[in-house]
Amino acid sequence: MGAEEDRTLIFTYGTLKRGFSNHGLIQEAIRTGDAVFIGVYHTVDKYPLVCGPYNVPFLLNLPGSGDRIRGELYAVSAYGLARMDELEGISTGHYERLPIVVGAPEDEGRKQDTVRVEAYYAHRSYAEELWKRSGEKGICAYTENEARGYVRRKDRPQEITFLEQIRMFVASSPDITTPS
Repeated sequence: MGAEEDRTLIFTYGTLKRGFSNHGLIQEAIRTGDAVFIGVYHTVDKYPLVCGPYNVPFLLNLPGSGDRIRGELYAVSAYGLARMDELEGISTGHYERLPIVVGAPEDEGRKQDTVRVEAYYAHRSYAEELWKRSGEKGICAYTENEARGYVRRKDRPQEITFLEQIRMFVASSPDITTPS
């Protein structure tokens, strides 16, 4: 990777984490020198983390609600960041990349260092509705349990957009987990 100022620190909390379905993108970026794993971190403030349609994880930019979220921190080159932005649908309004403060887990009384990084949040156009749809209850980590129901983009209905799928999900009854 290039100079430190050419890297963006990205906090991942869902399918981009090690062992999850979209981590291949980061693995490829690591192989090409476009990403470096920094470590396991958590948010300093509480945020809601919920699963939407197809068990897609969404971090909601509603600080103070939810829990401190566990995830992974990566230093990513401009090229790697562009690939992540594409996956996360930044240009199509699926997610937005915004600042967040994270810290490494405290070890044996050591002072916790915090760092301002960026994360992919559910787009503001539907985030609050997603929180209400979840009963204003979230999770502190996206785990194998939630990932069991995850449906890859290529396996979802292609005749409607993901934003339409999200809108159908938030309008549905909480006992229905995927739009028809």
